[in-house]
Parts: sequence; structure tokens; C-alpha cells
Amino acid sequence: MPHQSVFKDESKLDINYVPARLPHREKEYHLMRGFFDSLLKFPERMSQRVIITGDVGTGKTALSRHFGAELVTEGNKRGLKFRYIHVNCREYRGSLFLILQRAVLVFRPNFPKRGYSAEELLDTLMQCLDEENAYVILALDEFDSLVEREGSEAIYKLTRLQETRQDKPQRLSLICILRDLSLLQRLDSSARSTLQRNVVSLDKYGQDQLVDILNDRVAMAFEASAVPEDSVSFIAELAASESGNARFAIELLWRAGKYADSEATRLVLPECIRLAFSSIFPTVKKSELASLGFHEALFLLGAARVFKECENAYGSLPEVERAYAVACEEYGEKPCSHTQVWKYAQLLSALGFLKTEVATVSTRGRTTRVSLPSISAEELERELISSLKRNR
Repeated sequence: MPHQSVFKDESKLDINYVPARLPHREKEYHLMRGFFDSLLKFPERMSQRVIITGDVGTGKTALSRHFGAELVTEGNKRGLKFRYIHVNCREYRGSLFLILQRAVLVFRPNFPKRGYSAEELLDTLMQCLDEENAYVILALDEFDSLVEREGSEAIYKLTRLQETRQDKPQRLSLICILRDLSLLQRLDSSARSTLQRNVVSLDKYGQDQLVDILNDRVAMAFEASAVPEDSVSFIAELAASESGNARFAIELLWRAGKYADSEATRLVLPECIRLAFSSIFPTVKKSELASLGFHEALFLLGAARVFKECENAYGSLPEVERAYAVACEEYGEKPCSHTQVWKYAQLLSALGFLKTEVATVSTRGRTTRVSLPSISAEELERELISSLKRNR
């Protein structure tokens, strides 16, 4: 009988999927609406230029696409012909010619791809809009690529377009998406002044915010109960350590689901997440394992075995200490004291093999919580056994 996948709809984890709701970006969405409100009221008299800036994985592209779709819907309800065109400038090599060609092809699919300059393509785009009485929001993703290649002249052409169209409707608005606002210092003051009036800055996501984002995707993409709450928290913790990158969190969730399917576990367990993480960032360095002292390696072996058998993302230091004692017996060694074991835990945490933190447990007070953040427990056990054999 074929194994049932943990996935319900894998496409909801695709990088290009834009959800109907963007958790923790409501404030920025309403700011965008405020900037573009005049466009809905007086489309012929007003155009808009907005910059969305923020680090990788802060939702810049998703916010722009989500907002663009909503604005088009709202415009259509009012009898206005709005179009949202999203262009990744890096994919088009930062070329204004190729970017404008892409925009023109939306309206004229058979338009010749040769024989025109960027200026002529811009004129053609405006002619198309005039003929169809349409308005375009052109989103320029990875805008820094256009700035780096073509500089102020290209930006000036886009932002000062209306000056060459006296007494004609304003039809082209811009959303410029980039990571670092300081890049605009490369532009001359005239080009820069046309852009920097309306800026939407996206902060990095915190761990709790990432949990909310992941829970939304889990509900859409996975079968009921396929992703335990503990696993969601674990992925959020790993993504928070990668600068709060929501894109990374969603990719990690998808990869972990793939490992769950390949192992036929029917649950996305922490070991699936560790396998997924190490497939993105290979972290087991044999030279670092070989440099560990014998008892440090035995302690780490105990930790690997705890997490190999455990369905939870976190364990306690006493659990790992007991597994360490079993490993010592297996190798004919006398376990070290609790104080020394605690030092091993701190060292291995500093090296990135383990993560330790003091947690409050309601019935027992405070305890040291341990996790294996980024390494497959099975892979780590295998490498440690090999290393211990060499070091005997």
C-alpha cells in the first residue's frame, strides 16, 4: 500500500505563492494603501512611487505582490483598468530595455523583441496604456540591480516620464524593492529626490512571528496534525538564528516534509528538520569532531542518541547525562562529574553542535534545556562512532 504523504497542497510552500493573509505585515500593508489611495480616487491625475526595503526574508516581494493584487481588484470594482506587473530586475540583468520589453509584452504579446531602444519601448508602453485606458503599477524587484547597471539615467527616465506627456493622463506608478536603502546614494540628487518620499521599511521577523507565519502555511500545505507544534517552534528558532528569514523558514518546512515522506514517518519530526537544515547548510565537520576530547565526544554521542530516539525537539541536560553514562559504559570509561558534564554542554554549545538554554519547568523549577539545532542525530551518531574508534 503506497505511503500517504504529509502534504495536502505542496504548492502553498512555493517561493512564488502569495497567501491571502500576510501575518505581521498589516501595518505596512495599510501604509501602502495610504500611499496609493489617491491613485484610486484620481487615477489620471496621480501616479505613485514607493520603495519597499528590508533584509532577506522579511516579506518584501510577498507584500508587493499581495498589495498589487488587492489594488487591481479594488480598481476593477471602481471600473478602472489596473494592471500589476512584477519584474525581477536581476533576472533581466538590470537592463531597463529588457525590463520595459517585459512590460510591453504584457499588452502586446507579439511585439518585436529587436529594433527598439529603451526610450522607444517606454513610449510604446505609454501608448498601449493610452489606447486601453489602463494604469500600471510596475514593481521593480531587486531594484539595486537596475541602479548598479544603469544608474541615475534609467531612474530619471522612469520617474520624470510625465514631464514629456504634458496634458496626458498619468498611467505609470512604481514600486521599487531593495534590501539596502543606502544604495540610492549612488544616484544623483535629482533622481534620488523622485524616489525617497515614500518608504516602507520591513523589520526582521522575531521567533514568535515566524511561528505564526509557519502555522498559516502548515494549515494550508499539510495534512491535519502532520506537523507537531514542537516542530514548528524548532523551525522558527532555526530561522530566527538566520536573521529572521521567513523565506528560509518556509523552505526548511518544505524540505522537512520531504524527508518525512522519504522516511514514511507520517509526521514532520525534529530529525526531519535537522536533516533538512543540514542539506541546506552542511554542518558536520569531521575535523571539528576529531578535535573533541574523548569524553566530550562521548557526551555528544549521548546527546545524538537521545534525539535519535526522541520525537521532541528539546531534551533536558539530565536526559543527555544519562545517555552519556551509557556511552561511557559501552566504551569502558568512568563518567565524569555533573559539573564537568555541564562544562561539556557549554563547550559543545559554543562550537554549534548543541544549543543549551535555561528553561523554567513549572513542577521542577529551572533546568537546562538542550537541543540539537542543525545536525541529523543519526548522521552525528555515525560520525562520532567512527571518530571514537579512530581515537581509542
